[in-house]
Amino acid sequence: MSAELKQKLESVVYPGRTETLGQLGLVQEIDGTTAVINLPSPAITREAELTSLLQAAAGQEIQIKFQKEQIATPRGLGSSLLANAKNIIAVASGKGGVGKSTVACNLGAALAKMGCSVGIIDADVYGPSQPMLLGVNGTALTIREKRILPVEAHGVKLISMGFLMKPGDAVIWRGPMLHGMMNQFCRDVEWGELDFMIFDLPPGTGDISLSLSQLIDITGAVVVSTPQDLALDVATKAVGMFKKLEVPVLGLVENMSYYCCPECGHRDDIFNHGGTKAAADKLQLPMLGDVPLNSELRKAGDAGVPAVLHNPDSAPAQALMKLASNVAEMVSLNAALTEKQLASA
Repeated sequence: MSAELKQKLESVVYPGRTETLGQLGLVQEIDGTTAVINLPSPAITREAELTSLLQAAAGQEIQIKFQKEQIATPRGLGSSLLANAKNIIAVASGKGGVGKSTVACNLGAALAKMGCSVGIIDADVYGPSQPMLLGVNGTALTIREKRILPVEAHGVKLISMGFLMKPGDAVIWRGPMLHGMMNQFCRDVEWGELDFMIFDLPPGTGDISLSLSQLIDITGAVVVSTPQDLALDVATKAVGMFKKLEVPVLGLVENMSYYCCPECGHRDDIFNHGGTKAAADKLQLPMLGDVPLNSELRKAGDAGVPAVLHNPDSAPAQALMKLASNVAEMVSLNAALTEKQLASA
């Protein structure tokens, strides 16, 4: 590839961002009129859009190839507990009942479907729901050489307090016990190499969120809300908590954003609509996605199969796939930018 052509391609601004492909370090030089673009996550789905932009910038017919490999977010001193996880995402909400666990479950399954290796830690100790959502409720944990083996389902590795409780049991623990359990879930489970570790946090701003911020370097938090004013008010408090804990907030998700009829596609804003976007703008945070509500989500949950796999063509599944791609893209491009900056320092 000529230096002039490479310069043209590197000057292309990445869609939705302010940095160029050159600043992100995504253009790889090979030969002739063939360009290789390194996308830093298998979950990025920008090939068609980037091809059009690159062809226009080149001013000539060129061949474009894309390579995808999950990049790791540079982490600090608190990374030793989950050193094999390249990116750690906390899914949180200000209050219960907004579908946080459903979003976390489908985020993990969608990333796995797009080629990433994914683990989920069900940190909602008081109300663990990931085993049911992933269809592995009642599974007994296996210990091998003093290491806990995570349960695997739908391409995702999972650990949950739900595997350690009898049906109907309640967990009545104070902060130190919760801290110890989270430490064990991170330290004593044989996770292997992961592109993404997802924490399904309990609702609110309690002990577990504080413990995790002390134990590990969280790449970023995704805050889930519904459109109602009450839910948005407490979601804003969750954002404030993460800022105090110095955890980057990746953005907001509006779940149950509207009702979408699975038969005719008719839309009804039964809980209002757009409130999360307004809150995101006020907080100067990205809007990561809006997920509609219909019976397909309930059917998927009852079947123990994530919606993105149970009925991939449904409106909720498509919105959740887009959400997963947005999260992976944001995290991975930020990591690529940091890596490029560190390399040139």
